[in-house]
Amino acid sequence: MKKRFTRTPENFVCDMCHIRIEGTGYTNHCPNCLWSKHVDKNPGDRLETCRGMMKPMRVEKKKGEWILTHRCEKCGFERKNRMGEEDNFEKAVEISKGR
Repeated sequence: MKKRFTRTPENFVCDMCHIRIEGTGYTNHCPNCLWSKHVDKNPGDRLETCRGMMKPMRVEKKKGEWILTHRCEKCGFERKNRMGEEDNFEKAVEISKGR
């Protein structure tokens, strides 16, 4: 099955650090703590029933972009996502150093 992106602009409160996030439709994780939530089967569709917290595990640079890998603490699913300029790069550095 081909993955399709569904732009879903929505605001949310981060379940990890509890700050309010204004979503753009491309917002996949909290820009403060970088945690996410397992809510999509395909990006943006909100059809995943797991709803587990997705821990930021790795940060890598590919083709000039910073990529963040999340792993669901409930089911183990992993997904890679681009980081944005609003993301906490100090937190990304901590993750890349294994902290």
